[in-house]
Amino acid sequence: MSPHKWQFTSRFRRHAFGWRSDTPIQRIKEALAEIKLVARKEPAIAAEGAVTLLEKISPALEQVDSSSGAIGTAVNRAIETLVPIIVKAEVEPRIRQRWLERLWQALQDDGMPYIESLGEHWGELCVTADIALIWVDELLPTVEHVWSPKSPGHGYFKGTSACLASLYAAARYDQLLALLERAPFKWWHDRQWGVKAMVAMGKKAEAVRYAEQSRGLNDPGWLIAQACEAILLSSGLSDEAYRRYAIEANQSTTNLATFRAITKKYPNRPPEQILRDLVTSTPGAEGKWFAAAKDASLFKIAVELANTSPTDPRTLARAARDFAESQPEFALAAGLASLRWISLGHGYDITGLDVLDAYSAVMHATSTAGADAQQVKARIRDMLASAPAGNQLMKTVLARHLTD
Repeated sequence: MSPHKWQFTSRFRRHAFGWRSDTPIQRIKEALAEIKLVARKEPAIAAEGAVTLLEKISPALEQVDSSSGAIGTAVNRAIETLVPIIVKAEVEPRIRQRWLERLWQALQDDGMPYIESLGEHWGELCVTADIALIWVDELLPTVEHVWSPKSPGHGYFKGTSACLASLYAAARYDQLLALLERAPFKWWHDRQWGVKAMVAMGKKAEAVRYAEQSRGLNDPGWLIAQACEAILLSSGLSDEAYRRYAIEANQSTTNLATFRAITKKYPNRPPEQILRDLVTSTPGAEGKWFAAAKDASLFKIAVELANTSPTDPRTLARAARDFAESQPEFALAAGLASLRWISLGHGYDITGLDVLDAYSAVMHATSTAGADAQQVKARIRDMLASAPAGNQLMKTVLARHLTD
């Protein structure tokens, strides 16, 4: 293989970074960009660079403060990027085996640890069943030893995930399931390979039951739900997948993202039904689904939600402003709901400008909807009259606007 001079190597010396994480995160991004650029024309050389970066990451980051999780996230994303580059490279088995030996050593030297998730990709990295069997022979005796009832090590071995992944890649499904039965603890991190093995064997119903039996106090229920949902969907059991797992399996960073994920995965199910099921799953927080309803153009439901439980006043005011022309009745209702929740003391760091923004949106929607402006102002005055005694912001800001 032709030699290649990588720019990133000099930046990833041992202890190259101090405690701040911003610089190493940027260096990781730059290294990935460099490797991906080479991968377009020289995939084998790019794969060699990927192995080199994975070797250097942990020693370079040993002194970085990882408490925020930012650097760990950056490394995990790097692994997700680099593994396919290594896998896709067409090289002789001896070269791939040499790469694996280097990565194995990097895993052993991973003190913090940063690249431990690499073991979960070991079967992919082997590429062929023959290479996977080599690693089964290498790792299986140690896993069997540490999982022995007489072992003093509490079942811990850095190569456990790599061993399980190699057994799966080598299609040693029965052997994999038998090994998992010897595990001292039922951890999803390990048992996910048993689920994959059962699916590969065509035992999908057993795989779902096996996954459900993996639930425990510290196990990620949403990951288990995702695995079960995928199995049921692949079996054509969409209704059962939705009923049992859709909400748990598709939780995202926002309610709107959760709603979008489920509607995309279940296109034959009415969005209104999905939204109502989601609302039911969070009693007392109905208003937090307002944005999802608005995004789906379910305006009546959106207004209903906004008036059922506290909803962010700024979100409501923004909706009132954005829809004043196209959906004036909805905009008016959203704007009034914004003022109502402000009057009741809801909203984070609400300012006079927020109040004026909501009021302006209400009056604009009032005009486009052809509503009676005086009646709308009367409703706002009623809000102010029933507002808590300590909440004077709206009264002060809107005093002169409501007198004419």
